[in-house]
Amino acid sequence: QVRLVESGGGLVQAGGSLRLSCAASGSISSIGPIRWYRQAPGKEREWVATVTSNSNTNYADSMKGRFTISRDNAKNTVFLQIDSLKPEDTAVYYCNADVRSTLSSDPIRYWGQGTQVTISS
Repeated sequence: QVRLVESGGGLVQAGGSLRLSCAASGSISSIGPIRWYRQAPGKEREWVATVTSNSNTNYADSMKGRFTISRDNAKNTVFLQIDSLKPEDTAVYYCNADVRSTLSSDPIRYWGQGTQVTISS
């Protein structure tokens, strides 16, 4: 079984920074691309950024400049640094990852439970 757990969310004033983490655990053989998404109240979930297994990154156009995704393969953890936070960044942030477990030869996409980020003006 594989589990993704996000952390690092909270209530922050506009202009501040946050670093979110997504840690994978369980019977992991390898992890492919890891992605961050967010879902604001009343809106659809939107893709934020992706980091590949060799740390190539890609961002949604609206996220370029203030969002930085990175990963630590030794710790099976991915990070999302968000700078110059704005009230419109308020959302639940989720990660997902394509994981090949020790029990299966095919990768499976797992989601975390999300971490709430609330930005006050």
